[in-house]
Amino acid sequence: LGTLIGVSEQAGLVKDNKLPRARQALMSDAVGTVAGAAMGTSTVTSFIESAAGVEQGGRTGLTAVATGLLFLLALFFYPIIAMVGSYPPITAPALVVVGSMMMRNVTKIDWSNYAESMPTFLIIIAIPMTYSIADGLALGFIAYPIIKLFAGQGRQVKWLMYVMAVVLVAYFLLIRMEV
Repeated sequence: LGTLIGVSEQAGLVKDNKLPRARQALMSDAVGTVAGAAMGTSTVTSFIESAAGVEQGGRTGLTAVATGLLFLLALFFYPIIAMVGSYPPITAPALVVVGSMMMRNVTKIDWSNYAESMPTFLIIIAIPMTYSIADGLALGFIAYPIIKLFAGQGRQVKWLMYVMAVVLVAYFLLIRMEV
């Protein structure tokens, strides 16, 4: 969901904080996930790599078709790519570009509101420090209700967020701390 909204926002498709035709986009995402799982593949969903196509001006399914054709062409070069492809510096530039495109949305954060900006900052720092997007997000989800409580804004946080924070603390204590 976050990727879908983020890429849609980057493409300029979000109007008044609403994604037009979100129902259709989410339905196609759900059908792709169910169909992919039924066929034994990994989930078929929107990925943040789509931001690279949007950054270059892609707005339609034609971008995906062109990407697919280029992947087919790349099959012929697989033996050469396999020799150097596992070397980390080869993939690093693409990750830096996608990361910098993602950082563009950081300007929309109200940095003067510490109850909102501190969990966001924690996520931004924790993702590279933990080498895990999931763990970085989890730390932010834990910090958000705690910081809101200390700021006297605890009633603004939905009860489900508190439940999620407790579950994530248990996750870190019981699963991630396991050696």
